[in-house]
Amino acid sequence: MTSVVIAAHNEAAVLGRTLRTLLADADPGEFEVVVVANGCTDTTAEVAGSVPGVTVRELAAPSKPAALNAGDRAARGFPRIYLDADIELTTTGARALAAAVAGPGVLAAAPRRRLDTTGRPLLVRAYYAINGRHPAYRGALFGRGAIALAEAGRGRFGPFPDVIADDLFLDSLFGNAEKREVTEVSTLVATPRRTADLLRRLGRVRAGNATLRATDEQVRRARRASWLVDVVLPRPWLIPAGICYAGLTVLAATAARRPAARGQWGRDESSRTTGTAS
Repeated sequence: MTSVVIAAHNEAAVLGRTLRTLLADADPGEFEVVVVANGCTDTTAEVAGSVPGVTVRELAAPSKPAALNAGDRAARGFPRIYLDADIELTTTGARALAAAVAGPGVLAAAPRRRLDTTGRPLLVRAYYAINGRHPAYRGALFGRGAIALAEAGRGRFGPFPDVIADDLFLDSLFGNAEKREVTEVSTLVATPRRTADLLRRLGRVRAGNATLRATDEQVRRARRASWLVDVVLPRPWLIPAGICYAGLTVLAATAARRPAARGQWGRDESSRTTGTAS
């Protein structure tokens, strides 16, 4: 039995869709799904509980690491998939991720990521024109919203640490030969609908990554010039997008140094709604 752990903080708007997509073609008893509603002020727990076969746990305080740990305590099966509440992973995709870590030597797997930039403003699309080609994501576990671990892979660590960058933490635990990008499976990652939302997201991510790197030497170091050397210079037509990318990155770095950007499980609300981008 494959267990799926979903940490959910005020995800009532998207969680039902995620669960229905995951379980649409599942066989009875094939998946154990544990949703941990933490610090919710909406109907996240009720939405999760309305889906047959889903186990719901509730925590009073909002904390993704605490939610993941609570989900691990409730879950019984392996492989184990950690799925973001707003990411649609099909039944077939979940099976493929589970199969990837069932083979010898592979302890962790993640899907290929696709970026949804439909209707986004120019600066957001320019940023992701570079980010979508960035080599840091090749063969990595982060940035996809879904990570599968074999039982031996989960045995690499104890409780999830109290960090924002949980996917980067997991990525740091495994060598290149131990993790696999399952290219036949993809998740659609919604990008921010407004430039201001993008900057807030980048500030949080940068602050979280910096905090993790400061406390864990195993975490891969950031190659600051890779966007230029590996993405833009081989593709001169991306120079205008590269200029936008560089400017947004500098602004995000400034935001990341502010105390308010550290220690928060922040998220982009705009990508969970519909409306006009600006």
